[in-house]
Amino acid sequence: MSRSLGVAWDDRLIGYDFGPGHPLAPIRVELTIALARSLGILDGANVEVLPVGPATESDLLLVHTEGYLEAVQQAGMTLRPDVAHGLGTPDDPIFEGMHEATSLVAGATLAAARAVFEGRHEHAVNVAGGLHHAMANEASGFCIYNDPAIAIAWLLDQGVERIAYVDIDVHHGDGVQAAFWNDPRVLTISVHESGRTLFPGTGFPEEIGGPDAQGRAVNVALPAGTTDDGWLRALHAVALPLVRAFQPDYLVSQHGCDTHALDPLANLLVTVDGQRRAHQALHALAHEVCEGRWIATGGGGYELVRVVPRTWTHLLAEASGAPVDPDTDTPEEWRDFVLSRAAVHAPIRMTDGRAAEFTPWPTVPGDRVDDAIRATRSAVFPLHGLDSETS
Repeated sequence: MSRSLGVAWDDRLIGYDFGPGHPLAPIRVELTIALARSLGILDGANVEVLPVGPATESDLLLVHTEGYLEAVQQAGMTLRPDVAHGLGTPDDPIFEGMHEATSLVAGATLAAARAVFEGRHEHAVNVAGGLHHAMANEASGFCIYNDPAIAIAWLLDQGVERIAYVDIDVHHGDGVQAAFWNDPRVLTISVHESGRTLFPGTGFPEEIGGPDAQGRAVNVALPAGTTDDGWLRALHAVALPLVRAFQPDYLVSQHGCDTHALDPLANLLVTVDGQRRAHQALHALAHEVCEGRWIATGGGGYELVRVVPRTWTHLLAEASGAPVDPDTDTPEEWRDFVLSRAAVHAPIRMTDGRAAEFTPWPTVPGDRVDDAIRATRSAVFPLHGLDSETS
């Protein structure tokens, strides 16, 4: 199904590092790229590793304020906190060269967007990206510059008319939603654990966009304990029909894998197999609605060895058009590398051993996941000309 894939990668991307003990450890992307290489995904005839450079100041100003850029640059040089801009908090501690490191992450997502926009690749992925919490004037939730929002804003600046953004991270994609809150050209959809039980405490069904963009912000707030079945049902019952109705020119997606049952920072019970099925669904959707123009990023994910490398390797393989059979063993050379690099044993298979089937919406009345789905569909489906019960 894929004609070509660009993978935005540079070893310098592991420099986005908040230091020892911080949950967002860069080893997770290092191990992902190592696994993808070991499985031969990056050597595919239709796959190119894209060169990456830092986002320019003009790129960053598409989303962030000039004062904020100055604050990030100063904090990275002086190592002094600036809590007014969210810098120097436990979530976003300051580190030397912070501006340069996060500019490179944004530049990698822009490289992916350019590759698709210029027609060099049908799909492009930046697994180091997906820093979706950063606001225009403030760092938040491990995110300094909001690379998905910057890439979307850049595409709009090139004249693209309609973009759909689908965020499957366990946390609400609040920064991207805020960036395009009142922009009818962008549909933002976030499927996440409810803000009642998880950071950032937002992302409820009634958040539907500004006065000029009613229905362009979409939020499915799932209850803690949601499994593959309910999570995939929500994605298929809300995100897919809305994107089909919106008919975007491009699909941008964020694939945070902190929905996994082993993730230490959240409370959903999704498996690598369920996440793989979501990657598959979004890939197919890109071909269905926008001629395959698909830009994907990583995102959250804090089970650094057992989860992140496998699910994002599945994402890369799916985007390349050569999915990895979930029953495949992880390469021995990769397991040895993990042991030497992380001092833990790596998983031996690319699956959690789950079928990841789901029951289509609706199911029985009173189901908590179905209640969440119904609340979102009732809030936004009529604004897209869809029947909230049957579409």
